[in-house]
Amino acid sequence: MFLAHVLDITVKKLKSQAANFITLSNLFLGAFAILFVTKGQLHLSLTLIFLAALMDRFDGMMARKLQTESEFGKQLDSMCDIISFGVAPALLLYHGILYEFGAAGMFVSIFYISCGAIRLARFNISEQQGYFTGVPITVSGCIGTLLFLFTAIIPSYVYLFITVILSLSMVSPIKVKKL
Repeated sequence: MFLAHVLDITVKKLKSQAANFITLSNLFLGAFAILFVTKGQLHLSLTLIFLAALMDRFDGMMARKLQTESEFGKQLDSMCDIISFGVAPALLLYHGILYEFGAAGMFVSIFYISCGAIRLARFNISEQQGYFTGVPITVSGCIGTLLFLFTAIIPSYVYLFITVILSLSMVSPIKVKKL
């Protein structure tokens, strides 16, 4: 009887934290992406950012499926997203391309991270509708990361403009339907 009770409590705790574990895997992948950028392994970093996006997609699905959505989970997700889809893509683009532009490249990279943070903060205090206001940071981060694959084709100065456009799209008033 006692063992069944302890096992039941343990299963409930594991179930309640399953989505948060997936969210933290998003953070781990984003943090590793940052570390690999510093080691010059940009394509590995790119891969890790996309894997983080998969984890970001699954954490919300898991929370809804297990009916364990919480304010804590929402806040944790945003904290992880700023690392994986704000800092990691900005550093990837800076280290791979934008460094060529000196202070302008630094400013644009930091501007991207700042707009991502604003976007996430705004999301966390807004009422949940059937749409997002501004492009989600995950989408912007994945677009910027994907475009990194085309550095041989796209002139480097275009990345300054693309990064600014992605930044402004996150804080824009445009409505993006939730999927």
